[in-house]
Amino acid sequence: MNKGLIKKELKRLFKSMDFISERFLGDGKSDTKDFELYFNIYQQLGLAWEFLGLQCQHWEGYRRTRDKKEVCKICGKVKDVVDSYYLLPKDKQKTIGKKIMPNSKKTFEQKSEATLLNDSINFHGAILSVDVHNSYKSSLLGKEINMAAERIVELKERGITCSVDPHLIHVTLDKKKGKKKYGGFPWEIKREHLKKFPVIFDFDEDYNLLGLTILR
Repeated sequence: MNKGLIKKELKRLFKSMDFISERFLGDGKSDTKDFELYFNIYQQLGLAWEFLGLQCQHWEGYRRTRDKKEVCKICGKVKDVVDSYYLLPKDKQKTIGKKIMPNSKKTFEQKSEATLLNDSINFHGAILSVDVHNSYKSSLLGKEINMAAERIVELKERGITCSVDPHLIHVTLDKKKGKKKYGGFPWEIKREHLKKFPVIFDFDEDYNLLGLTILR
């Protein structure tokens, strides 16, 4: 929707809400049954306001209310209040939230205090998770350690998990495993064993790693 249409629809919506509120909810004359009916209508109009307001870009800025809150001049939503819903286009690029990075040098007592974002979405069968936190205290083998501030993005699809953090890109395949798990650089593995790994490395003329492909 464009700005003009948003403003027009919101004005019509606010008039309907005022009509229900002033005529049926504020006069004190409606019986209990009628009051509940019009109260439900008002709540449904409020839900329409919630979704219509998601399309407002707050083009005309904010005004300050008597209780010192800043509200949008067009849709009336309070500034910086997190919306309960997302409105996404069906066949265009979807944008949810904004990129968040660790923002403090402080080490918090526990992860819940250090967490800035821990969210996930099931998008057409693929699960995407984003975990962003500042440094926090934890324990390992009975000793206190500090967990580094990180932004971790994880994608899961058909038994494959790809995790990206500031220092590593880790790909895990959900396959039958032996009794033990090993790890090593390619040059540390014997050539006869290396042939068992269907991995193709992408690199330039100076042998800088550009990517890799894992065949299934």
